Amino acid sequence: MPDNSNRRRLAFPLAILAMTAPGTVLAQGSSDVMATVYGPPPADLTDMPEGPEVEGIISARNDDKMRVTGSDGTGTVVYISEATQIRGGKGLFGSGRTNVSKAALINGLPITARTVRWGESLVATQVRYKAKDHRIASMIHNGTSQRFDEQAAATDALRSRMGDIDKYNIKSTTNVYFGVGKTALSARAKGELCATAAQADAMDNAMLLVLGYTDSTGSDAVNQRLSEARAERVVNYLQQACGWKPYRMLRPTGMAEADPLASNRTAQGKAQNRRVSVNVLVSKAVDGL
Repeated sequence: MPDNSNRRRLAFPLAILAMTAPGTVLAQGSSDVMATVYGPPPADLTDMPEGPEVEGIISARNDDKMRVTGSDGTGTVVYISEATQIRGGKGLFGSGRTNVSKAALINGLPITARTVRWGESLVATQVRYKAKDHRIASMIHNGTSQRFDEQAAATDALRSRMGDIDKYNIKSTTNVYFGVGKTALSARAKGELCATAAQADAMDNAMLLVLGYTDSTGSDAVNQRLSEARAERVVNYLQQACGWKPYRMLRPTGMAEADPLASNRTAQGKAQNRRVSVNVLVSKAVDGL
């Protein structure tokens, strides 16, 4: 049966991720459209008046500007200059890589931007994001652009209804568990996976998001590979044995030892953390239709 214990942990990063199809440009005709500015943002931001700190989710990107949507739904357009420092790391203001390419600023990424005023517009002096948030945003961003040629019509029909949404409802989460260093599925896990697929199949527009995890045993590199292998094993079983269609699944990802369900200081806690979570998602834009 579905295990909802991880539902609250996953709800926040997923609920705030903006799900915008690749190539989307800034929305027009809304209250957050930037006043017309001619020419690129200045490369030298020295001595420009300080602007507000902008925090939220990147909900649209177009060349040198991005729309950042806050938790209250307010959108703010921020320009990216040659002088903008872009940093990604474990913590929002912790250590991390400096001067990351602006290509890292993808739709769905939670960021904090420090800005200066450029006329009536804002230019970011610094943009920071968490590495974990970027992995999740990349997974969803890439998952929505997957193509399955043999099922193109069905894929496009579903994506046409889901391409412009920015939030999901998490309908349920099922966790299946693994032995130390193992990727094999138990008989119980196989039964729970097919039960989850059947439950999701009864919902209109449901998608599956599969995330693999490990306990704290092993190096970061080993845990990353192991979590990916577990996620892939679950995806293969869902598709091959449970009949779940590939176009109804976001790209799986390995989260290594991130987001533990329990303490890694005990054997019981580690057993809970060696898992793959299968999340049934429905766009809020189509939920209930």
